[in-house]
Amino acid sequence: MSALEVEIRRKAYGDHEVLRDLRFTVAAGETLAVLGPSGSGKSTLLRILAGLDDDFEGSVRRPERVAMVFQEPTLLPWRRAIENLTLVTGVSRAQAEAALAEVGLAGRGTLYPRQLSLGQQRRLALARAFATRPELLLLDEPFVSLDARLVEEMLALTEALITATRPATVFVTHSVAEAERLASRVLRIGA
Repeated sequence: MSALEVEIRRKAYGDHEVLRDLRFTVAAGETLAVLGPSGSGKSTLLRILAGLDDDFEGSVRRPERVAMVFQEPTLLPWRRAIENLTLVTGVSRAQAEAALAEVGLAGRGTLYPRQLSLGQQRRLALARAFATRPELLLLDEPFVSLDARLVEEMLALTEALITATRPATVFVTHSVAEAERLASRVLRIGA
């Protein structure tokens, strides 16, 4: 049985149709990359899959534990790194410290997001997503605006975390190379 089953007959903003006749499934342990030009509805698709947008024609069957990594880290700037995990996910302090160590942030739990580099903030966002061991992982261009070295580090880290936890994963990207590296298969969306 698939962890994610999607049938979107139509999604529109007023008269502007964004998605139409989109049907796919993603099994546990499988990664689906979604490629398409800007404005093609990729981020809208992820919001629907996450349950953040239910104003569409169709249906989505998703597992209970869903995590999303946005284009920006979306951290709580007034909370320390450890609290960005414990408060948001409900995991224990020990689980949060283990999640930080898993992404290379051991010993940085007392720092605020502004004290972390962009790459470290992205690692913290990944730690938050994986802390609850999601059954469905949604990634919305998580490597955008990083230099090539950091992209490689983040790809390797994400690949290792996905391999270890085996969620059904939907990964939105503009990069064919990233899609080929992380994905089991690719879905292309047109403008």
